[in-house]
Amino acid sequence: MSKRLSQNLNSQYVAAANRLAGRRARHRVVAYVESYDDVLFWSQLLRPLETPDLCFEVMLPSRTSLCKGKKTALANDLGPRLGEWMIACVDADYDYLLQGVTENSRQVCHNPYVFHTYVYAIENFQCYAPALDSVCVMATLNDHRLFDFEAFLTLYSETVWPLFVWNVWAYRYGHYTTFSMLDMYHIIAIDQINFYHPETTLNSLRHRVNAKVSRLQRQFPQARSTYKPLDNELRRLGLTPQTTYLYLRGHDLFDGIVAPMLGTVCEALRREREHDIRRLAVHETQHQNELAAYRHAIAPIEEMLRKHTGYTISPLYQRIQQDIRERIVKAEAVVTDSCSGNSGSYRDFRTARDSTPAAPVNTDL
Repeated sequence: MSKRLSQNLNSQYVAAANRLAGRRARHRVVAYVESYDDVLFWSQLLRPLETPDLCFEVMLPSRTSLCKGKKTALANDLGPRLGEWMIACVDADYDYLLQGVTENSRQVCHNPYVFHTYVYAIENFQCYAPALDSVCVMATLNDHRLFDFEAFLTLYSETVWPLFVWNVWAYRYGHYTTFSMLDMYHIIAIDQINFYHPETTLNSLRHRVNAKVSRLQRQFPQARSTYKPLDNELRRLGLTPQTTYLYLRGHDLFDGIVAPMLGTVCEALRREREHDIRRLAVHETQHQNELAAYRHAIAPIEEMLRKHTGYTISPLYQRIQQDIRERIVKAEAVVTDSCSGNSGSYRDFRTARDSTPAAPVNTDL
């Protein structure tokens, strides 16, 4: 019985609840997300888009279990219940790049009530290169820029791009068991980096990537006719060789590349600040007090990397907001018609939505 009742909790149910709240009440749009970590990200993304007529409520897709993930949010049960007043907000993963090859990919790419990150996952936004200097300042309270994160991640992305396209090719054409994301991660991971001479790290990476690409070319000669078209298609979707890192598997990028890189830099910045305290202290008591105060004020780099919001300047983040903003404009039209006594139905709104062309959005980073 409870299952039947839960199946009635759909977009039309939320619309009816909005009408019962009265004409002057803000209409609520329920936004389902994949996990606890996603609640904060999507809440911060959606709040600036609220209007005097509309607000968002972010929640997990199940109130009766601890099941999480995209499959729960889309395919299992929630997908058919989505609508104007009930949307899903998910990580794009590879589903955006697969362009409808799988059921999840079809939902992500073609369901007008599903909004996705475009980048692989939220962790990729957290690793957004132009914001990493600020993350180091947050973690160390030292504004000395020891390392050019943007330049390094640009060169890193250009180096791994050919192998990344091969990995997408493997998932597109059913060879992911032969060359999985984990296999690619073992090749492109960075254990240590000398931030004074990062070219040594990049040269070693380039050697590993080229060796694997050569093996894949010998292993899959049939890819000669499909690899280049896939490369061109990915570029048309907004990907560039300079921003490959945004489309790698999120926790691989976070845990295996960016966090270790920032950890090395932040350790040097902390030692530099502690050396300054030692040099400027008049006596040992002052030295110990200042050192204790500094160590109490700084924070772990992983914590700051997860909590910062510098990625909101990213064009891809703003593209998500633009997608949702276009939906808000249409939803507000329904609210206006309802309040004015117009007999326009949700079917009319759906027809208007489908017939309105989406405005082009600049995805260049």
